[in-house]
Amino acid sequence: MYAKHEAKGLYLEDYEIGKEYVSQNRTITEADVVNFAGLSGDFNPLHCDEVFAKSGPFGTRIAHGALGFIVSTGLTNSMGIAEGTTIAFLECTVKYPAPLKIGDTVRVVLTPTEVKHSSKPGKGILKQNLKLVNQDDVVVMESDQTLMVKARE
Repeated sequence: MYAKHEAKGLYLEDYEIGKEYVSQNRTITEADVVNFAGLSGDFNPLHCDEVFAKSGPFGTRIAHGALGFIVSTGLTNSMGIAEGTTIAFLECTVKYPAPLKIGDTVRVVLTPTEVKHSSKPGKGILKQNLKLVNQDDVVVMESDQTLMVKARE
C-alpha cells in the first residue's frame, strides 16, 4: 500500500497578489543546450553551430527559448510552492525579450496576479506572471500563466 502524498505547496488562499516569490539560481550549461537539442530535435544553427552563430545577431550560440521555459518550470517546482497543490497548468503566453546564453545564471521571479475560487469547492484559478531573469537582472523570458490549484474552501 502506498503512503498518501501530503501537499506541501500553497493553497489558493495562501497566494499573495503582487508578492514576488523568487527561486534559487541555476546556470545554463553547454550540456543543457546539447541535451535539449537531442531531446527536441531542434538543431537550429543558432543553438548548435558556433561558426554560424558568430555571424548572427548575438555573436555566439544561444540557448533554445523553449529550454528557458522548461528550466523555469523546474525552478518553480524547486520552490515547493506548487508541490501537491497544483491540479492543472491551463494556459500560458510566453515572450522572449532577450537571449538566453550559455553560461547565464537564471532565477524565476513569480508574481501572483489574480486568484478566483471555482464554483466547485476545493479548487480555484491562479493567474501569475513568471519572469526568468539572468545574473544581470535582464528578463530573458516572461510568461503569463493560468493554473488550477487546490483551495481550502
